[in-house]
Amino acid sequence: MKKYISIVTPCFNEADNIAELYERIRSTMTVVSDDYRYEHIVIDNASTDDTLRISKEIALKDKRFKIIVNNRNYGPVRSPYHGLLSASGDAVILIAADLQDPPELILKFISKWEAGFDVVMAVKPKSHESLFMKSIRKIYYNAISHISETPMENNATGSGLFDRKVINVLNLISDPYPYFRGLVCDLGFSRCTVEFIQPKRKKGTSKASFYIMLDQALLAMTKHSKFPLRLMTILGLFLGALTLFISLIFLLLKLIYWDSFPLGLSPLLIGMFFIASIQFFFLGIIGEYVGMILTHQRNMPHVIERERINFSPKDN
Repeated sequence: MKKYISIVTPCFNEADNIAELYERIRSTMTVVSDDYRYEHIVIDNASTDDTLRISKEIALKDKRFKIIVNNRNYGPVRSPYHGLLSASGDAVILIAADLQDPPELILKFISKWEAGFDVVMAVKPKSHESLFMKSIRKIYYNAISHISETPMENNATGSGLFDRKVINVLNLISDPYPYFRGLVCDLGFSRCTVEFIQPKRKKGTSKASFYIMLDQALLAMTKHSKFPLRLMTILGLFLGALTLFISLIFLLLKLIYWDSFPLGLSPLLIGMFFIASIQFFFLGIIGEYVGMILTHQRNMPHVIERERINFSPKDN
């Protein structure tokens, strides 16, 4: 019996790309049609352009093309994760709709999977993005790698292949807001990478705003590292000891040079503002961890679906 491959594409306002994506995935899977059956699941995050209309037109022609329509835009974390958990294949492939992760990589993913790897991750050691973004990403990945309690794959794009056993474990994990790239590394399944040079986006606009990228960075930190919390303890002790030492020096100098050594307000003001800034920074970090606890306590679903198209009753 042919193995069944699920291909999951999260999308939001990708009307310029969705038809080309479908055709390239269909052509790619035709190459291996003797050995594999497949489904292509598009999970639409309440797009406001023609993405859904075009997707429905494709679904009318090809029953392998399935659609999940979200009730609203649930963001780039929850929606793709729900799409993965909704797939039923022996292996599940996540591929972006923007075509920056070429659909033709699917053949390499499958080849690595057949070689025995449970997780295959796409990584981009090189890309055509700006030098500024390359520098920011390099700093980010290096920082996360050093503070994470689990070894991460640097430059992972999020696309990749995940064996059914991995998806089954993910279904058992109650995580309403996962950092997916870190989670699959944390599970410890055998994994490998497929490297490629990421091209520029040709159509449409990127949805990765500064806030979304910051959210991803903080999510990775709070989910996979306690280092910032321990840094607060260590730095607090160090600054306390340093402050005490400086205070004793000032007191000693004042006692020795009582008439000629003015204390002045400048050192006091500088010290107060420095300590206050450190406190606000650490309060922000604590707030991120508390916010993540609140997210888990609410136990909200990843998404609420508005409709499904081309799914059989057993898939619902």
